[in-house]
Amino acid sequence: MSFVSVNIESATDSPVKLTRRALAKQRTRERVLAAARSLFSERGYEGATIRDIAQAAGMSTGAVFASFADKSELFEEILTADYEVIYAQMTQASRNAKTVDEALLGLFGVAYGFHVEQLPLLRASIAVSWTRSEAAERRARGDIKHLFLLIADALQRAIDQGQLKKDIDVKLLAEMSWDVYVANYRRAVYDGWSVEALLARLSDQLKVIFAGARA
Repeated sequence: MSFVSVNIESATDSPVKLTRRALAKQRTRERVLAAARSLFSERGYEGATIRDIAQAAGMSTGAVFASFADKSELFEEILTADYEVIYAQMTQASRNAKTVDEALLGLFGVAYGFHVEQLPLLRASIAVSWTRSEAAERRARGDIKHLFLLIADALQRAIDQGQLKKDIDVKLLAEMSWDVYVANYRRAVYDGWSVEALLARLSDQLKVIFAGARA
C-alpha cells in the first residue's frame, strides 16, 4: 500500500487570490473527493465506478475527468490528502522523541491511529496497491516522498547523536521501516488488531531492523 503531497516550503507573504473560475473548480474537486471517499469506503475500489462517483457528487462524468485523469489518480489523491492531514503531527512526534525508536514509533503511531479509524478505506487501499499501473505506482511513490524524508531525518538525527553507526545505509533502513509499518495494516484489517497491538509488533520489528545498525 502506498500512502499518500505535502508542500513543506514556507508560505508566501501575499497569498494568491483565486478567481471565480478557480474557486468553482476547487469546489468541484472537493465535491468529487468527498463523494469518492464515501463510495470507496462503502464499496471498495473496484465497486465504485467513476459514473457512481459523478452521480453521488451531483455532476457529470466529464466533470470528474476534468479534475482527475482516472479513478486511480482520484483514489491516490484521497490517500495523499489523509497523510497531509496528519503530517504535522507525525513530524512533531518524531522531533520530540529522544531515541530513534521513539521517533519512528511516534510518527507511525500517529498514522496507525488515524487510519485504523477508517478500515474500509484502508482495506481498499491495500487491494488497489497490487493492481495499479506502473504510472500510478510512480505517482503514488512521488506523493509520499516527503514521508520517507521524515523517516530519514529521524535516522540521521540518531546518527548525529551517536545512537546509530555513521556508515549505515539510511535510505535502506528508512524503506525497511516503512515496509514493515505498511505490512502491519493487514493485521488491523483481517485480524482486528488495535493501534496498541500494531505498535507493539512494530517495536519488535524495529529492534530487529536496527540490531546491526546501533552504535
